[in-house]
Amino acid sequence: MKKIIIVCLSLLLMNISYGQAKKPTLMIFPSDNWCNINGFEITSDNQGTKVVNPDYERALREHTDLGNVITKINGLMADRGFPLKTLEESLKKVKQDAAESMAMTSKTSGSGVSESLYDKLTNVAKADIILKLGWKTTKSGFNNSVQINLEAVDAYTGKSIASQNPPGNPSATADMPTMLSEAVLSIIDNFNARLQTYFDDLFANGREVIVKVSKFDSWDGDLEKEYDIDGEKKELSSIIEDWMSKNTVKGRFENTDATENKMTFEQVRIPLYNASGRAIDCKDFCKPLQSYLQGAPFNIPGVKLVKKGLGQTWVILGEK
Repeated sequence: MKKIIIVCLSLLLMNISYGQAKKPTLMIFPSDNWCNINGFEITSDNQGTKVVNPDYERALREHTDLGNVITKINGLMADRGFPLKTLEESLKKVKQDAAESMAMTSKTSGSGVSESLYDKLTNVAKADIILKLGWKTTKSGFNNSVQINLEAVDAYTGKSIASQNPPGNPSATADMPTMLSEAVLSIIDNFNARLQTYFDDLFANGREVIVKVSKFDSWDGDLEKEYDIDGEKKELSSIIEDWMSKNTVKGRFENTDATENKMTFEQVRIPLYNASGRAIDCKDFCKPLQSYLQGAPFNIPGVKLVKKGLGQTWVILGEK
């Protein structure tokens, strides 16, 4: 009897520890609006079109208060058990990978891989949730106040999860670092609770991604081609849909578009972790589908996976 009780208690403690360990990984960015207001932007040319993006590196280097606030939030999050990926370290990693990315071309067309800096950073960090940080200051007579704006965004879908922008407390004596620190402290616990609630839902019901299936023109098959599955003739589109049903969390997905040449699956709920406990993204989820379609009885000559950020993957049939 004692052994049974000990085993039960051990299992209970393991479950509690496991649940406590699973918190969302976060990464903090200065918001686009804050970068715009403070002049931290960089303009590039994309085939004749001017594109304006935040200049995160210069913002971190030149704006002391930004670094201080990010460090403060990082510390508060870490104290509450939330894992963090730092923007500064991720920028360094992107720089290290830059040479490889520039050398990467497709096997067929020779075209380069195009990604925004934001996409590169989120792909490197693989954070679950992005925190977008900004603030504005107001002066009234001898008093100054600071209103902080902190928004949480799902890194995979881009959907807003939570936001806080309470009015700042006016002060005639406090300096900017102190006011920013007080503003962060005033919102952090309520903000964290909302993040954890959202992540708990992801853990129970899966992460939301998009999977698109299409074909190369060079492949003579299509999604209406029939295969024999356990003695039953089925179109490839139905077979892929069956695979999605078996491999998504609780079979949850929406087939929003289906023709002989393409399929689009939205609101696809995938596990946060694989069997080994490693976090997975949309491309990781699609790799078993890639192997499945390249094997018998399909023997599709090639299945190319094209990653579009963390939360979207194109599965292209016919070649690599």
